[in-house]
Amino acid sequence: MVWSVYMHLVSAVFLSVASFICGLAGTSLLMSDTSFLIEWEFCFFTSCSLVMSLIFDWMSMIFCSFVLLISSAVLFYSGEYMKGDGSLNRFMYLVLAFVLSMVLLIMSPNLISILLGWDGLGLVSYALVIFYQNEKSANSGMLTVLSNRVGDVAILLSIALMMKLGSWDFLFYCSYTEDSKSLLLKILVVSAAMTKSAQIPFSAWLPAAMAAPTPVSALVHSSTLVTAGVFLLIRFSPALSGSTVSSFLLIISCLTMFMAGLGANFEYDLKKIIALSTLSQLGVMMSILALGMPDLAFFHLLAHALFKALLFLCAGVIIHNVKDCQDIRHMGSLVKMMPLTSACMTLSNLALCGMPFMAGFYSKDMILEVAFMSDINKMAFLLYALATGLTVCYTMRLVFYSLSGDYGIGSLSCISEKNSSVMTSPMIVLSLGAVMGGSFLSWALFPESYMICLSPWLKWLALGVSLVGGLIGYLLNIMNVNYTLKSLILMPSVYFMGSMWFMPYLSSFVTPAGSLKVGASLEKNMDKGWMECLGAQGVYKVAEEGSLYVELSQNKGLKFCLKTVVAWAVILSFMAF
Repeated sequence: MVWSVYMHLVSAVFLSVASFICGLAGTSLLMSDTSFLIEWEFCFFTSCSLVMSLIFDWMSMIFCSFVLLISSAVLFYSGEYMKGDGSLNRFMYLVLAFVLSMVLLIMSPNLISILLGWDGLGLVSYALVIFYQNEKSANSGMLTVLSNRVGDVAILLSIALMMKLGSWDFLFYCSYTEDSKSLLLKILVVSAAMTKSAQIPFSAWLPAAMAAPTPVSALVHSSTLVTAGVFLLIRFSPALSGSTVSSFLLIISCLTMFMAGLGANFEYDLKKIIALSTLSQLGVMMSILALGMPDLAFFHLLAHALFKALLFLCAGVIIHNVKDCQDIRHMGSLVKMMPLTSACMTLSNLALCGMPFMAGFYSKDMILEVAFMSDINKMAFLLYALATGLTVCYTMRLVFYSLSGDYGIGSLSCISEKNSSVMTSPMIVLSLGAVMGGSFLSWALFPESYMICLSPWLKWLALGVSLVGGLIGYLLNIMNVNYTLKSLILMPSVYFMGSMWFMPYLSSFVTPAGSLKVGASLEKNMDKGWMECLGAQGVYKVAEEGSLYVELSQNKGLKFCLKTVVAWAVILSFMAF
């Protein structure tokens, strides 16, 4: 009983200590430029060694430090958020299993051993999405697990293709996959990463996964499940540089961040808005990866984890205090009643928008400048600029509806931060990361700065687009409150832009419809038809009838032989007399 009460505290302290140790180890490995590899060989099969590999380098240790830090904050936060829930222990065990799966994935440079973490993330994420057992959670969980299963199949096919290299240690064999014969391997790896990181056309599951409890969303959307695909491509980046797969990935990622930013401006669910902002930032990471800058993608991955976890924790406190309502139209004036939560949420929003000298500024601004300096086409350049403006636009919309604006909560509601002091403590810790984490990471990862050569108007483009996007977002929200925007914009276009380009509908209704019909026809005509005669049942019936025939034949033959022997015995006896 005592363990069940203090489990979240013990787990949070243990993970925070482990995070500190991993951080120190990662810093020392980064300074000394060393790494350690541990391998256990299980068997030897057709010149390929089946091994379990773990790598301890600066990248894996620093990423593990961030994962464990955010996990400790989430577990400490969950003790108050999930208080009174009858399945609190099950929730804690699932979160710990989720963290363990992510750590295994981070430390695995081998496609065989990476399956432990990769499949573990998919399985535990399904169990967490359906934690609240209702129809909506069941539908969201099924969409999540089936979408991620496509990536699991791609990983399994990649394992088969890497057998020709003699090893599955992709971290050391990426330089041998630059020929045209390895194009299929690159396509499979990129497809697996796209499903895990919810790029088009696999984007529908990420907002649907918001059916999970808010602490899980803070963990999933900051440093675990959705970042697994990005981290896999960071490890595979030497094989992807300069290939046609990178050009395809650049187009898809730019479209993803534009689509997510556009959809967030038409969404009213607080958690789904933050989920779409995660999707937009994942598109930013994937796009800079496609341009051949894995260090920048990893930098933004770490900085994004800090302020996005903070944003979800703030959202959880707000949802708790507004009678479990997630519609931002039913909020308003929270800055007067929840000043600490509003301040933390504002910090995370400013970091998300890339406000100068916040955590997101150091990574996002550098990514935009490197992208503008790269040899990209006009369409990618335009999508970068539009996505940057849309980020500030939906952030201003979120602040306008929830923190400021008119009071939209019921008059009998009692909103206060006094009852959620345990939940605000992790928020303060992550707020420090959202403010100072970017500068520390910039000093540690890039001691020698990039040489950025841009014209003045390109240098000021990111800031100018952000200011214009914020202004447009503010003006549109004022117009939407005082007038009806639906009369100004055609309804089909609003539905198209606000529904992620009909992707949830295509993923949940259109795509499975044909396969379900084909499956029903195959079951009727094959499983319950021809396969009954030609399959296992038919073979069983034939064998049964054959055995009966053999048995009857043997019995009849034995009786005939006995009769013959008896007859000859009688005949011979008469002849003897």
